[in-house]
Amino acid sequence: MRLLVTGGAGYVGSVCSTVLLEHGHDVVVLDDLSTGNADAVPEGAEFVEGDIATTAAEVLGVEGGTPRFDGVLHFGAQSLVGESVESPEKYWQGNVVATLALLEAMRLTKTPRLVFSSTAATYGEPDQVPITEDSPTRPTNPYGASKLAIDHAISSYAHAHRLAATSLRYFNVAGAYRGAGENRVVETHLIPLVLQVALGQREQISVFGTDWPTKDGTPIRDYIHVKDLADAHLLALTKSEPGTHRIYNLGSGEGFSVREVISACERITGLPIKSVDAPRRPGDPAVLIASSRRAMDELGWSPRHTDLDEIVADAWEYMRGLGGRAHAAQR
Repeated sequence: MRLLVTGGAGYVGSVCSTVLLEHGHDVVVLDDLSTGNADAVPEGAEFVEGDIATTAAEVLGVEGGTPRFDGVLHFGAQSLVGESVESPEKYWQGNVVATLALLEAMRLTKTPRLVFSSTAATYGEPDQVPITEDSPTRPTNPYGASKLAIDHAISSYAHAHRLAATSLRYFNVAGAYRGAGENRVVETHLIPLVLQVALGQREQISVFGTDWPTKDGTPIRDYIHVKDLADAHLLALTKSEPGTHRIYNLGSGEGFSVREVISACERITGLPIKSVDAPRRPGDPAVLIASSRRAMDELGWSPRHTDLDEIVADAWEYMRGLGGRAHAAQR
């Protein structure tokens, strides 16, 4: 298939582009490099620098003609929760408005398939775990709300215009694959933050709350290896059906506490990692674990890299490969 990957210069998009190329697909990456890195685009992919809202239609092709692409994998988005609270306009414009432009370009060019990078943030604070796709969607920040709004828009396009669409709601993505990993100017994810302490880039890691109702008093999260995530995207492309929008959770189905993550990082790096206790953050749930049963049953997907030490080791190898510069200057 010939596939357009928006946001393919970012972490997840670059790994997915690599896996698509490995399976023989033709890949065109569209990215404005606002948060991605040009050198993350894998060899063999065509790269177009541009904004989704203004460039997608041009890349996808001429209105009403034979489709130039067999599908779109849409990763391009603003994704910092704290920033979304401070600057919600950036998320409604950069996520929702841009995606509406992409959907319209797909409609006009008759591009038949879409796989959308959604998020567990659409659920907000869950009533129970593990979280299923039938759980209430009550996002607690504009980032999650923008992704949920896009899911609704995709459903309407699928119903009205026979789009074959899939939304994949990720939990905590981590690890690296074949030289592609997390390399963001503003880092918010726990595993790379802890590894930055080991690299000497950060003095300590804060543990937000030690009195949660969990096994060691610290929050528990579900970590999914980025390669497992990429495999799910490939399956979603082949299993999608015209006129249908399916939504799947993607997680390992296991939970690890903040202290367990810190301990794993110490084991893998062989270095002590200083942590300090801090107050709970408002809106942080005690436990977030995915039920991925629907993806397993309908896509034939299953996570293969669920060992926490393996996930950390892959991330550590990647970050060390950057020469200790886990936040290299953007190109």
